[in-house]
This record gives sequence, C-alpha cells and structure tokens, in this order.
Amino acid sequence: MNTALFGSTGRVGSIIADQLGQKANRLVRTPTGNSVEIKGNVLNQKDIDLVLEGCDAVISTLNTDKTDVLSRSIPLILNGMRRHGIKRIITCGTAGILDASHSTGLYRFQSDESKRKSTTAAEDHLSAYLMLKASEMEWTIVCPTYLPDGERTGVFRTSEQVLPEGGRSISTHDTADYMLKVLDEGLHIRKRVGICY
Repeated sequence: MNTALFGSTGRVGSIIADQLGQKANRLVRTPTGNSVEIKGNVLNQKDIDLVLEGCDAVISTLNTDKTDVLSRSIPLILNGMRRHGIKRIITCGTAGILDASHSTGLYRFQSDESKRKSTTAAEDHLSAYLMLKASEMEWTIVCPTYLPDGERTGVFRTSEQVLPEGGRSISTHDTADYMLKVLDEGLHIRKRVGICY
C-alpha cells in the first residue's frame, strides 16, 4: 500500500515517515533529497495532488499552532482524494475533540475534563473532524491526550469516541505505531479513537 503522508516532519509524522520509508509520498517545505519528498505547501491544491498521485491511503499528522492551517488544509486534501479515487484517511487529532465522559453533549475541551487554558487548537481540530465526518471518506481520527516524546511501549489503552478513564499521556512513538496499525488493519472506520496509557 502506498500512502500520502502530510505532516511528515513533525513529532509523530517523522516516526511514521521512518517506518513507511519509500512507501510514503511526503509533502515537505524543505526537501532533504529523499526521492519520496515533494516540495510544497499543504494549502496549495496542486502540491497536494502531486503527493496523492499513485497512493491508496492518506495519513495526516498536521498540527495546529494558533493558526487554522488544519481546517484550511483538510478540504484541499479531501478534494484531492476524490480526484485520485482515495477513500481512506487517518489523521492525528487531540483528545479534546473526543466526547466528554461525564458531560453529555460536550466535547472534552468544552468540559471540566480538559485542563487546557486555550481552546484555539481544539477548535481547529474540531473543524477538521466535522469536515471529515460530513465527507464520504473512510476516516479515522486517532486522538492522543498529553503527547510527550517518549519510549515505544506497545502497551496502551484505546476507546472509540471517548478517552479511556484516567488517561494522562501517550508517547509520540506509541501514537505513531497505533496510527499505522489502524491503517494496516482497517480499524475504527468513521470513528474518533482516544489513546492513552
């Protein structure tokens, strides 16, 4: 399976890029000379289409940093996927967009379950989720809670739509590994999945 990878230079994306090797076309701002890297901008439709060419699935670990780049790029990625006949997309979200466990009708970031002071990033992730949800794609959003760099343990908990009870953190390596497992095994189609230790 060939994969289009967006966000391949980030903390989770770089781990996925290492594991996929030459099986992933990567959109990067500054190429390092790797033959699967395509120089471009995730807000440029033509650049996205180049990355999607010849791919069977999409992984996005694009993040948001006080900007709306995530919610602005998702429609372009979806448009490209339609043109290239790709149905499967796995993205890395945030636990904030999971359902609150103890407050019906709220997302975690809207409830007292969240400790975040600013909701800007969560709102951008929420916009991306709602666009994926409204699409015809076979999407999955893997939603880690606090995400430090750390060891690959292979031992963690997951739960669809909510964060497992008492979840505090999950390493970048375990998150990346689980995103690849979701792709390989076709897990959690059209679901958000919380992941933590």
